[in-house]
Amino acid sequence: MTAMPGFEVASRAEAATWPLLGEEETSPAVSAKAVVFVTVLSHSCHIHDRTAAGPEMSFASFDDRVAFHLDKMSPAERRVARLMTEAREEVLVASAASLAEKAETSDATVVRTVKTLGFSGMDELRRLLADELKQSLNIASRLTETLRDVGDDLHAAFNRTLDIHRDAIEGLRRDISPQMFRTAVQAIAGAKRIAIFGIGPSSAVATYFAAQLGRFGIDAVCLAHTGLLFADDLRKLRKGDLLIAFAYTHVYRELAVLLNEADRHQLKKMLLTDSLASKLRRRVDLVLPVARGRADMLSMHTATIGLIETLLVGVAATNGQATIRSLEALNALRKDVVGESLDVPAGPPKRRRSK
Repeated sequence: MTAMPGFEVASRAEAATWPLLGEEETSPAVSAKAVVFVTVLSHSCHIHDRTAAGPEMSFASFDDRVAFHLDKMSPAERRVARLMTEAREEVLVASAASLAEKAETSDATVVRTVKTLGFSGMDELRRLLADELKQSLNIASRLTETLRDVGDDLHAAFNRTLDIHRDAIEGLRRDISPQMFRTAVQAIAGAKRIAIFGIGPSSAVATYFAAQLGRFGIDAVCLAHTGLLFADDLRKLRKGDLLIAFAYTHVYRELAVLLNEADRHQLKKMLLTDSLASKLRRRVDLVLPVARGRADMLSMHTATIGLIETLLVGVAATNGQATIRSLEALNALRKDVVGESLDVPAGPPKRRRSK
């Protein structure tokens, strides 16, 4: 996959440790270089790393914690860490000796891996994994938990929901560095065409993003079908596209096939996600973490919309004149359609001359 200069990967902490795509795991520190936009939203679970120098590190998920430490681990410790990310339910009940057998190493290595990840022992690790497994609750269970949290007090429901949205927005400030944002904006602004993937509720988000980019004069196509119809979406991909994917919790069949097809076309890829960074990091060029609220409660998309709109403003600032010309052309067409001006703001307001 061709790299694009200036990329930073997943989070500020990880940018210092992860190898470039295509390099061996023992490679030195990364200067991430490529871009693919796949949207995946990150839950607001914060984990503190006791092994980091200076103030405690905060991680969005267990996957991100593993990603941060992986480069410092021995090959045997890496096998244990990957087993822990791939078989979480088993880790909740298995002994260190049992995990060691599956990872083809010693139980001492399992214990050492747990310590390297910043946990006091297996019990603390299990408690964290149990909390994160709540992400797999179905929609009805999430809503039930949400209602249990707020009760029948409508004012409490109002305030609690706004608190969750506020925390998610603050998470964007924390998790997305200026360099990551700059790289993402430059990739979008410089793309010939953008293919945006989102299914389920994310299809509405993807459609909105594509429509707004179109108004800015950027060619964008939405990939939002599922099942057999998704094959028609895949036929829309062409060499030179920038792929932006919104993906949450699970790697659905459509996403897996899309990434394979994107590789075949040698596309750049960007992922927006909540919990798939560890699984998909080596399949994409850039991961932008974005929260969907609490893992055990109803998913909410304020942070995703917020991130999309920061990207749109960034693109407009980067392609100022081209964006204004595109909006002015849209205004002219709207006037033709309805017979009067329905202006979309195309630039800063003009100052009135003082009399």
